[in-house]
Amino acid sequence: MNEHVLAAVRQYLDVHPEERGGLEPLLDLAAGTAPVASRRTVPGHVTCGAIAVGEHRRVLQIRHRSLDRWLLPGGHVEADDRTLQDAAVRELSEETGIPASAVSPMTGYPIDIDAHDIPENPAKGEPAHTHYDFRFLLETKTPGPGGHIDLQLEEVTAHRWVPASELTGRLRDKVTAVLHDA
Repeated sequence: MNEHVLAAVRQYLDVHPEERGGLEPLLDLAAGTAPVASRRTVPGHVTCGAIAVGEHRRVLQIRHRSLDRWLLPGGHVEADDRTLQDAAVRELSEETGIPASAVSPMTGYPIDIDAHDIPENPAKGEPAHTHYDFRFLLETKTPGPGGHIDLQLEEVTAHRWVPASELTGRLRDKVTAVLHDA
């Protein structure tokens, strides 16, 4: 998986060379021997997120139970995930009930890689570390806004569909640019 991560980061940096500085630590981690997609790898590891676009170009967000924040569906890479995009699709399906068969990639690469710090969690025995979240833009054929979502209630308390223009920062700019060109 490290080689897959390296290739994805390099492809991403070809499009977004201005983000190289923030991703250098990830490149170093992926070039090492520790499995960069394992949640046990510190000081950082890869996670994957789904930017699920439904009807009327709205983006699905979930309310994360423990963080009590609106986020994109996503999470850690599992051993059975063949690719990072597979991990994003699996997480979307697990957290929302949207089947993988109802999802189509809108690009063949992550449209964003977000590096964010995770605080120490003594209850889980986890030191502070960094998540490098590979975010994939996925079109959902169903259920779309107003349709049925089957939330994984252990982790998620609610969902909503928001216009892409309501996303924040560089993610908004990247998503709206791809949707504009689609």
